[in-house]
Amino acid sequence: MTHSNTKPSISIILPARNEAENLANLLPQLKKLSLDAEIIVVNDGSEDDTQAVCKQHQVRILNHPYSMGNGAAIKKGARTATGDILVFLDADGQHNPSDIPKLLDKLAEGFDMVVGARQAKGHASFARRITNKLYNRIASFMTGFKIVDLTSGFRAVKAKKFRRFLYLLPNGFSYPTTITMAFFRSGYSIAYEPIVVQQRKGMSKIKLFQDGLRFFIIILKVGALFSPMRLFLPVSFALFAIGMLYYFYTYIFYNRFTNMSALLFISSLFTFLIGIISEQISSIHYKNTSEDYHGEN
Repeated sequence: MTHSNTKPSISIILPARNEAENLANLLPQLKKLSLDAEIIVVNDGSEDDTQAVCKQHQVRILNHPYSMGNGAAIKKGARTATGDILVFLDADGQHNPSDIPKLLDKLAEGFDMVVGARQAKGHASFARRITNKLYNRIASFMTGFKIVDLTSGFRAVKAKKFRRFLYLLPNGFSYPTTITMAFFRSGYSIAYEPIVVQQRKGMSKIKLFQDGLRFFIIILKVGALFSPMRLFLPVSFALFAIGMLYYFYTYIFYNRFTNMSALLFISSLFTFLIGIISEQISSIHYKNTSEDYHGEN
């Protein structure tokens, strides 16, 4: 098998909604990198001068007629991009474009995706730092791999492998959560490159509690999709343990086996069987992600 020595092409994708002021500073910085990269701004129904700023700096712009969500913008950019490598970063000015070469160098070492991992102080607030740390731990358990930054929107990834999971990505703000867990559970390699983020201008569009709940649900959904037994087996065991404890209590004090104990045991069994069935269904996704793998770098 021979591999081409041609340098891979790069597409830089920025989802943007009402980020004209930040883009006016960010786009010139991207061009100064001299990466010979395609720059795509996905205008997610902005009501400011986002489109005019993009035209002024002569970058490619894709327009949504109305706001469809950050994830929808990411998917549109990924489908349209021509590069072998996709670089995603937010248009709000938090990510430093000078970190892109570091991500690309790490990707060149043989990884399938490199994530810009924010330092603890880079998260907007103490509550958000604690929340992200909790999500990182839950996701690490679900995937079996250590996840340093689950929600970072700054990453470089091989385009062909990223596009395999477009159907899984939600239209909202949680695409990084889904793609990270999907890559890990499909056996693709991920590396983390430490970055320092800057304070964004303007208000964040992410709502801590509302979107935080969505992140948690997505972790469970993707975990159940790619590693069902890591979700169903602990639940099954917990139900069985509670059933046994309740049975011992009622037997010792009342010398009887109650309907509640029976319900807990049956629930434990059904949960375990659902996990087995889900594991079989999950194997279809592993099969799909392995198709056409041969010949890829």
